[in-house]
Amino acid sequence: MFVMFIEGSKGNSKFAEDWVPIKNILNGMILLDNGYYVTGIKVVPKNIFILDQAEMENVLFNLRNFYNMIDYEFWLMVSDRPVDINSYLAQLQLMYNKATTAGARKIIMQDINKANMFMGAEYNVVDTEYFILFKEKKLEIIQKKLHNLIAGLANCGINSMQVSNSDLRMILDNFLNGGSNTRFGTVMS
Repeated sequence: MFVMFIEGSKGNSKFAEDWVPIKNILNGMILLDNGYYVTGIKVVPKNIFILDQAEMENVLFNLRNFYNMIDYEFWLMVSDRPVDINSYLAQLQLMYNKATTAGARKIIMQDINKANMFMGAEYNVVDTEYFILFKEKKLEIIQKKLHNLIAGLANCGINSMQVSNSDLRMILDNFLNGGSNTRFGTVMS
């Protein structure tokens, strides 16, 4: 994917926006300067190792067939999205307040303590997301490819959906910033 972006390099500019050939991000697609769209699907993770042996082998066999049916260039992307667990902590606190038995309160408090531990600076709470992306010029072919990818994964027992604009921005941010979060504050004089 890196090569795809560098191909549009615009000289010796010191601004990333000048050498990344992106015109726009809309409708779950990145429009590039050369007329191609980059889009794809977001795959909902599934832990196949908790399935029984026959089910796991079936999923793996179907995935192998799925990947072999893709007859165009594609990119498998894994990206970490930061997670704010404050709402989870608030829900736990409400559960704790409503709990009627000492045992339930003890278990909920253990979860609250563990969540608070992850809020510390040494932890980076992230949600790992999986994507299959491709590039194409024709919108009707894009729709066909998206449908085939989603249906192919559904045959494997795996859910997926078209990437959103937010997903694409997050992938680009991770890609261009090496996974580092950028936080800019207001400068006051």
